[in-house]
Amino acid sequence: MKELTEEDLNSVLLNKGDIRRRHISKVVEEVQKVTQQLTAYVSTQDLRFQTIANTGIHSDSLKDQPDLLAHWTVLLRGRRILHPSIQVVAPSQFLVTVPLRGLSGFRQRSTRRWRYYTPSGVRLLTPVMEPEKLHQWLEVEQFQKSTPHWHESDVNIQGDLLPARVVSVFQALLHRAISSCNLSDKVSVMDCFGPATKVHIETSMQSVEVELVPMIEIPGYWPKKARWPRFLKRWPSKDRAQCVKSFGFDLLARSNYHWQLSFLRAERLLLETMDEDGGCRMKCLRVLRQMKEDIWCPGNHPVITSQHLHMIVLWACEKHPTTKSWQDFVKCFLRLVRQLLKCTRQRFLRHYFVRRANLLKYADATQMDVLATKLTQFLQCPSIESSLNKGSSSVC
Repeated sequence: MKELTEEDLNSVLLNKGDIRRRHISKVVEEVQKVTQQLTAYVSTQDLRFQTIANTGIHSDSLKDQPDLLAHWTVLLRGRRILHPSIQVVAPSQFLVTVPLRGLSGFRQRSTRRWRYYTPSGVRLLTPVMEPEKLHQWLEVEQFQKSTPHWHESDVNIQGDLLPARVVSVFQALLHRAISSCNLSDKVSVMDCFGPATKVHIETSMQSVEVELVPMIEIPGYWPKKARWPRFLKRWPSKDRAQCVKSFGFDLLARSNYHWQLSFLRAERLLLETMDEDGGCRMKCLRVLRQMKEDIWCPGNHPVITSQHLHMIVLWACEKHPTTKSWQDFVKCFLRLVRQLLKCTRQRFLRHYFVRRANLLKYADATQMDVLATKLTQFLQCPSIESSLNKGSSSVC
């Protein structure tokens, strides 16, 4: 059987990667158009929600920090990036963040208090569970400036901003938006468990599942839970690390009580600039993603998503910081595959910025076993042709 060569990997990028990129770009364009229309309507009904057009460099939070905005624009000038609100989790699974307005001047709160209420406001006899590693409570008093709407009971209980209540308000407005924007033939709301808002959107290319998540952007502040960069690490450089931290983080409404920390701006900046020394990191990531989607873990709800692959590559960049370590395309790609296999077998993948958080903690064990088997077979005989012949239609 033919061994894996650089020509094989380049062929994947040429024959499949370019097709994928064009396909995804077209789908993203249509999803963006629909979600922008929906969120624009929601924003007219409730000023706390903004259209997705006001995300990233267009966000109200960054407009107050012109130096930061200018720096971000310069760093990503000429680089091809998707809409800042849209994350491609899988080819038919997207995450769209909906920015919130009226909260600024975030500050960390160190005091601790127990909560004794449900999202509906019912009094509990025992306290609610504390947040996990990537989550936190959020009190309206943690913002130096907050509009009166955030103190109202539809989103606030005992001074806490509850994600479940924010999502509930958003869902009600979204239903009205679909009807008012005459999008009932294109958009349908899915039944979801917990505080999640998912819709099916029919594009000209395919039907996609889109999760719409309210988000608070917090630029210029780095959370204490993210103890990064790590001491004596050579990648990224100190200047780049400080630059990344200056763009802050986000809080996503994805659970009942606790807001989820998100570092999308930091991830994108590191990934988009990681090959400035002429290495092959991005090429490896693109082939890894293509193999994952086509062969190792296909399907609409893969157990391994694009974010997992981003984490694996970022950890590899830190572990192998030199330019020399990223010159041999085949060697670097196989190194990433071995790391993916290790994480799959151990059911353990640290978040790059909050290393105490395990991103595979709740992953489906059966799907992980199937993926581990496929990766093992590939590494035993690392050939693209062999992988294709082993039956890529099975879903992990």
